[in-house]
Amino acid sequence: MPDHLHMFIGLNPTQSLSELMRLVKGDSSEWINKEKLTPAKFQWQEGYGAFSHSKSQIDKVVKYILNQQEHHKKESFLDEYRQLLTNFGIDFDEKYIFKLPK
Repeated sequence: MPDHLHMFIGLNPTQSLSELMRLVKGDSSEWINKEKLTPAKFQWQEGYGAFSHSKSQIDKVVKYILNQQEHHKKESFLDEYRQLLTNFGIDFDEKYIFKLPK
């Protein structure tokens, strides 16, 4: 998708999600800019969203991720993200929600 990325990963409870995201964002930004894959300097937005699922939900989550293009024809990323936050019982402030660059 042009405005977001899904990563499906397994983490050991001793692993830090924030450290993983720091590495993923930093290394991918460096690679994208080195390879000149965008006309302007690439930079990830601040923050990220992370949701956990049980092992029994793996197939459902994979199918959901693989169907993103079709899914977002019906519902925008921002609407879906707000709904995920609500469904997972996560309080949020609208000013911290993903914003498109101006």
